[in-house]
Amino acid sequence: MRNVLILLTLWLTLFTQSSQFLIVAPVLPRIGEQLHVAEELLGLLVTGYAVGTASFAILAGPVSDHVGRRFILRVGSAVMGTVLLLHSWAADFTSLLLLRCLAGASSGILAGAAVAYVGDVIPYERRGTAMGIVMSAMAFGQILGIPLGTVLAGSFGFQSAFVSFGFVMIGAFVLTMTALPAVDMGEDEPLGVGSALRSYGSLLARSDIRAVAAAAVLMMLSVSSFIVYQPIWLEEAFGASPNAVASLFLVGGLANAIFGPVAGRLSDRIGRKGLVVFGSVGLAVLMAITPFVPTFALIYPLFFVIMATVALRISPYNALLTAMVDLKHRGSLMSLSMAFSQAGFALGAAVAGWTYVSQGYLGNALAASACALAVGVIIALWVDEPVEEEAPAESAVQRAS
Repeated sequence: MRNVLILLTLWLTLFTQSSQFLIVAPVLPRIGEQLHVAEELLGLLVTGYAVGTASFAILAGPVSDHVGRRFILRVGSAVMGTVLLLHSWAADFTSLLLLRCLAGASSGILAGAAVAYVGDVIPYERRGTAMGIVMSAMAFGQILGIPLGTVLAGSFGFQSAFVSFGFVMIGAFVLTMTALPAVDMGEDEPLGVGSALRSYGSLLARSDIRAVAAAAVLMMLSVSSFIVYQPIWLEEAFGASPNAVASLFLVGGLANAIFGPVAGRLSDRIGRKGLVVFGSVGLAVLMAITPFVPTFALIYPLFFVIMATVALRISPYNALLTAMVDLKHRGSLMSLSMAFSQAGFALGAAVAGWTYVSQGYLGNALAASACALAVGVIIALWVDEPVEEEAPAESAVQRAS
């Protein structure tokens, strides 16, 4: 029962965190209309969010390794819930950009800690399954969060979408206060800038960690290049309505929800690395052919397969990362990966506007495809399949409870 409550808490936290992030792309046209923002500037909302996430993920990682992930999850969910509620006062582009940067900062506090906490309390041989359940929250963000947010944005203004997720995150915060046991992090040197830098330095001294850092950049650069301007392209190329775009994300979310947990269980049996490589190469092919689809109706099955392929690598990739280091460095590694991921996402979002205006969506899709392929090559050549022999921190949970 304890593990069920833990997974539920982490699931709801990531559901809200991912929903309020994913909703930005579908509502970009509405934001542009309401605030009278040029198309090439809209990507800055994603860039600002990503910069905030990357910056605070770097700060939160070493802190979580010292004080525990539970404290970080409580702080992050409280801050994000408050910031999302404050979106109701976003009346111009500057105020909205500031709030998205703050939401990104709270996301940096949350996301790495949530994934690392799974590694703290779930044995490695079952971690893929648990990770699949937790990471399926992102899929349900597409299935439930994005369509709901899109409808709210179209009916009551884009602010309403973010505010609704703010109330849900407050509920997640309540669960972090009641359902998560503490994990004894053990004795370590006092927390400070020096110890944090030494922790990151020891990680980056390893070639396999540098490889996953590079893969993290390219993985999210690929996603942002592909997805940020996709709704605008669908509206311009096919005349797709906002509700049609929302339904597309619903289809993609169903694929992720179906195949994410399956991929997690499968990775417990056959290993993580092969699934990550296969998913990355397959994703590269699918992204490259997307601009050549002749009708909007055919986008649906293609997007379903794309999101199924994405699901093949999400849970195995995160489970793999949690086993590359011990308990005392897990938060730092997950935050380092998050920071590099968001740096890649910020870069992709910043460049995507220029690419879309100058070269059309074909340029975005081909750039995304190249990055996805590079991820598969990096993981195949420079990252080994980890084998975790030590037990997770269940005894530490018992000692701290």
